Amino acid sequence: MKHVLFTLLAAILLSSCGSKEVVTKGDRYAGIYNENPHSLLIMPPINRTEDVEAKDQMYTSIARPLGECGYYIIPPQMSMDVLKQESAYDAEEFIDKPLNKFHELFGADAVVFTEIKKWKKRAVVSPIIDVEVRYIIKSTKTNEIIFDRECETEIDLSVESSGGLLGFVVAKAIQIANTAKTDKVVAARLANYLVFRDLPHGDYSLKHGKDKENSSESPKVSGTCKLSEIPNESVLFVGGYTLEDNVQRQK
Repeated sequence: MKHVLFTLLAAILLSSCGSKEVVTKGDRYAGIYNENPHSLLIMPPINRTEDVEAKDQMYTSIARPLGECGYYIIPPQMSMDVLKQESAYDAEEFIDKPLNKFHELFGADAVVFTEIKKWKKRAVVSPIIDVEVRYIIKSTKTNEIIFDRECETEIDLSVESSGGLLGFVVAKAIQIANTAKTDKVVAARLANYLVFRDLPHGDYSLKHGKDKENSSESPKVSGTCKLSEIPNESVLFVGGYTLEDNVQRQK
């Protein structure tokens, strides 16, 4: 009998030691739930890489996923014009400073900063992009960081073939055509998807206030991510790889 009890006790101890503590979104993002920001201003990304196009590629892709999370996004085109007029285009000059100015100029409750640390494509035929981007959302009222996640992953944009030599050739042709135009734009959208899927929903979402007890993901997205494993609508927007594709679908 003692042997049985000892075995049961050991099993319980082992299982408790192996279990991971679950962190809820309410715990990790308490600032968002407490402040309940309605409107977000997206600052031009801080580019730490040698890829001069990375800043624009990332900037043009951030608004949509945040809007789909239920937040009002200050129109990027309008805000960019104002930022340039106010000599506030360089986000690195403001990320560590008080942000009340942006509340006065735009009525923004919070400001979105992105820091691109790595943005490098390995190959053309089999496109893999090494991405390291940090996403920070700071309150314009308290200047506190209310959201902070990082994506450090290799993004595989290869297209799956449908089988056989012909399927392989077709897949490669599509892949090369897409790669020539928008591979890094799609990579930016994918990084945004991976990071912002853990963001609590805002006022304009039916899920607002209902996700507080949901488990939160790790503060850092890592590993390898394949485009083929992600829902197309989350990365390709309306369904096309390019802006031209989206316009055609809307006609």
